[in-house]
Amino acid sequence: MEHQANSKSIILNYGLYLGVIGVIVHLTLWTTGHIIELQSLNSILNIGTMIAFIIFGIKKFKTLNSSFISWGEAVKIGLGIVMVSAVISVIYTLLFTTVIAPDFQELAMKAQEQKWLDAGLSEGEVENATQMAKKFQSPGIISAMILAMSAFLGFVVSAIIAALMKKTAQQDY
Repeated sequence: MEHQANSKSIILNYGLYLGVIGVIVHLTLWTTGHIIELQSLNSILNIGTMIAFIIFGIKKFKTLNSSFISWGEAVKIGLGIVMVSAVISVIYTLLFTTVIAPDFQELAMKAQEQKWLDAGLSEGEVENATQMAKKFQSPGIISAMILAMSAFLGFVVSAIIAALMKKTAQQDY
């Protein structure tokens, strides 16, 4: 193979696009006042967009690489895209919860408490659950959780897509 495509620019470009789209969707939901009640929709949109950008990135590399890509290269590109996006999400989340909407976590916790009460939990159980949840709201823990969940989900999705899209020179013989 004479020419190997550069995966770094693909990872950075598609990761940046994915991260910016995630920020725009979140800000749109927040400015319309529906961020808390549409959190499930936000998650579904994020996962769908992530899958699309992993596919776009792998296809782009494959096109630039004479239609060849190994499973490992495809996983690296997919996971790289997701992790660039995750870093953007961490920065945005820290900015959002400290500057843009510092009271957001408190509002979200109140909404969650109401859901627990509606589900039949007692006041004591809700208070215990609230105290436990508040332990996970520090910026460091939130950042670590975003990175860890992105790495896990990004790897799983990238591995599946890579298995479907791989094409090596040996397959041509």
